[in-house]
Amino acid sequence: MENENFNVGQYVIYPSHGLGQIVAYEDQEVAGFKIELIVISFEKDKMLMRIPLARAKASGLRALSTHAEMHKALETLRSKIRPKKVLWSRRAQEYENKINSGNPIFLAEVIRDLYKSDVKSDQSYSERQIYQAAVERFARELAAIESIDQETALEKVEELLRAA
Repeated sequence: MENENFNVGQYVIYPSHGLGQIVAYEDQEVAGFKIELIVISFEKDKMLMRIPLARAKASGLRALSTHAEMHKALETLRSKIRPKKVLWSRRAQEYENKINSGNPIFLAEVIRDLYKSDVKSDQSYSERQIYQAAVERFARELAAIESIDQETALEKVEELLRAA
């Protein structure tokens, strides 16, 4: 049982969880209705998720970014930060929304805005947490697209940030 949009074995991005892999399609009966589900494994979270096929697109499930889309996101890492004069709580919420969008360009914006080259910088705990969430999610997709391991992808991201 395959679907024309997503295939078993294919890596996908689910907005609020990041990189997952389609492991199966299955039918389930719920309240007398037969529903076809996509089963996605999120290895990092050691989690399986089942999404009704009819809701897959509406939920934001998407294929990996193309090389061109990822290239644009990597370019975003090199762009200049636009200083924001907004309270941290509001910015933090914006960053969380960008991370959960699953959009690699939005992830790159969060990474760029929160990157501090000096480990002993004035970055707060919550800034570091948000930065880590964004950079790990971004690196997992980059690694899947470029067929490299996540560590190599993280190094590539940090190299670009240092050079900016």
